[in-house]
Amino acid sequence: MQLIERFGPTERVHHVLAELSTGERQRTAPARVFINFPNLILADEPTGNLDRENAEIVIESLVEFANMGGSVFLVTHDAYADRYATSSLHLKNGRIQND
Repeated sequence: MQLIERFGPTERVHHVLAELSTGERQRTAPARVFINFPNLILADEPTGNLDRENAEIVIESLVEFANMGGSVFLVTHDAYADRYATSSLHLKNGRIQND
């Protein structure tokens, strides 16, 4: 329940995934991942359909996970998320760019 409270929406806790909006699904995805206590999280556009406030909650939770010893491999177009990376690769036209 703590994970649902962190990522919301608590009022929809008894709904099945198909009954949630795209944004609600995106917001609950981290809760579904963290409940299994993984060592590695592969995240493809975890903030893609989120407003800035909810995107920050998701990114900060991934940072917290990494700070506790977990690993995160994140694919994103969100420059906000890139600020938290310990290392990054940038692609342009399918090729890795040397920054």
